[in-house]
Amino acid sequence: MSDSDIAIIDTPEMITRREAVFRITTIIGGVAVLGSGALVTACRREYKVGAPFTNDEVAYLDEIADTILPTTSTPGAKAAQTGAFMALMVKDTYNADDDKVFREGMGKLNDAMKDKYGKTFMEASPQQRLEMLQTLDREQHDYGEKMKAEAKRKSDEFLAERQQNPPTPQSVKATQITDEAPNKYFRMMKELALLGYFTSEIGMTQAQRYTESPGRYDPCIPYDGKPSWAGHA
Repeated sequence: MSDSDIAIIDTPEMITRREAVFRITTIIGGVAVLGSGALVTACRREYKVGAPFTNDEVAYLDEIADTILPTTSTPGAKAAQTGAFMALMVKDTYNADDDKVFREGMGKLNDAMKDKYGKTFMEASPQQRLEMLQTLDREQHDYGEKMKAEAKRKSDEFLAERQQNPPTPQSVKATQITDEAPNKYFRMMKELALLGYFTSEIGMTQAQRYTESPGRYDPCIPYDGKPSWAGHA
């Protein structure tokens, strides 16, 4: 799908819910919130505290997240203070390498905006911001498709060779693809924006349907002889 198929409206309040969902699928692609290494491994590390983000940096992250999840009939990512969540996650859970990639990526995104539009991300229009994020995401998508094709080719070659010449146990060795994914920082930003928004009060209760668990409290219920309800995991 080309960029021309996407209707861009500079006034966030005028964006429809359908347009917002379309933006998410276009910008985010097939991202699973816990799909990459940085977010998954962050949950397995011991607690750490990195350098705090400034108020300007948090506001910057808010605008990035709000470009991905704009205001529609429900509030967008900025209203849910997603930028503060992103900053906290990076500061408190990312390891030193991923922390560095993320923070340097904020600068790289600004540099890319200046090169293309002569403006920083904060100075750019909503349309320019969206176009830039689409470009970064397209590059990642193309890289992912290339890596999948390369992995399949290597797998086919390995299986064909193994059928002809069964290796000894000592000779079996996996081939790894070590190329660095482009715009890794933007993948981190997408994940944190989605996670922060859809776990916020706004994201949980307005963008999604929410039923409080365990629900209404009834102190006196006649026992009917049936097993009790299992608790939530």
